[in-house]
Amino acid sequence: MGTVTGTAHRELAGAVVGAVAAGGLALSAGGQTWVTATVERPEPLPPVIEQLAGSELAPFVPAGGLVLLAAAVALVAVRGAGRVLVGLLAAVAGGALGWSGLRTLLTDADVTATGAVGSGTPGSTLTAEVSAAWPVLVLVAGLLAVAAGLLTVLRGSSWPGMGRRYERLAAAAAAAAPVRRRTDEDRALDAWRALDRGEDPTEDSGEQP
Repeated sequence: MGTVTGTAHRELAGAVVGAVAAGGLALSAGGQTWVTATVERPEPLPPVIEQLAGSELAPFVPAGGLVLLAAAVALVAVRGAGRVLVGLLAAVAGGALGWSGLRTLLTDADVTATGAVGSGTPGSTLTAEVSAAWPVLVLVAGLLAVAAGLLTVLRGSSWPGMGRRYERLAAAAAAAAPVRRRTDEDRALDAWRALDRGEDPTEDSGEQP
């Protein structure tokens, strides 16, 4: 039984770490420059250089990173069917991330840049260069998120809640706490509060000592 519980905890920890890592990679890569576009304009106009971040070319990348970080928290907070749904969401987000990175790698850089900055003035020539490391990092993040999500979908319903023991301890402590009798100091504080409210503290409120 202990071995089974230990395995479940390790699987849960692995899924949480995978979702956090994937979300962090997506947020980091999304803020970097993926494509550098240069528009050569007719003389005497100088060339225009545009640096396009991943968040501009693939807006879902930073959004997907936030979804995965939220999913990592939810994996610990929920149990059973709710956890399976979170795993499914993480897998879908990972698939979208992977597609965002792969599409950038497979699409011609000039086409990608033209879609983002346009073709410029008549007679202009646009060239673009892709920084492949960042789309590849997003692709890796997507694969990691899909793995964490599928692990959760397949195994998450049997994982224990990491906070269950602490919830039981807190409930037991609250139940065992003795009821404190009101003291003269408590009654004096109540009188001051009544005066602040404009009430007469000497009136009988029906309170029993």
